[in-house]
Amino acid sequence: MVETGAVLGVSAVGLGMVLTPGPNMMYVVSRSLTQGRRAGMISLLGVGLGFVIYMSMANLGLSAVFLVVPELYVAVKLAGAAYLGWLAWQALKPGGVSVFTPQELAPDSRRRLFTMGLVTNLLNPKAAIMYLSLIPQFVEPKAGHVLLQGFVLGSVQIVISLTVNGLLVVAAGTIAVFLARRPSWLRIQRYVMGTVLGGLAIKPATDRARPAAV
Repeated sequence: MVETGAVLGVSAVGLGMVLTPGPNMMYVVSRSLTQGRRAGMISLLGVGLGFVIYMSMANLGLSAVFLVVPELYVAVKLAGAAYLGWLAWQALKPGGVSVFTPQELAPDSRRRLFTMGLVTNLLNPKAAIMYLSLIPQFVEPKAGHVLLQGFVLGSVQIVISLTVNGLLVVAAGTIAVFLARRPSWLRIQRYVMGTVLGGLAIKPATDRARPAAV
């Protein structure tokens, strides 16, 4: 059965990942600011389905493919690192904007909001790295029921991610107004976000570890 230490470990990893601004947060917050909380929540449901798909694929054998073809695993990590590096540059470059800066976006239908939330997460390198590299480290084969452990631990991460992003959807407008009245805070938030994203990009780019068996 799943050990308490594993749940706590995945919780810490999941919380750290979701608090680091990435594609999912950027999309749901931007939609909340431009189209309202309802649109943000619909987008978040799409993100949630993306997590379920990743979790299912990882637990049902995708990780085995990376074990057989480690070069593919390395390619995924490098692609993720490049994408995170690009996001870091978008935040740090002259004229960059904060995730909480309101932007003009055309309203989307509910179907498109959901679909874009799903696609954004499926193309999110942080999600791929989490399910294919980080969470498997907390699965203990000696505890039995490896598949069940994978789904339980993945579900813990999903709950944490959706809860934090849901709170951001609800509070996005308030946070945006608060930061807009304090331009220096907005710049600090942007620089911190860019620095953290840059750090996350360096980690997978320099890590030579190979995928671990689930």
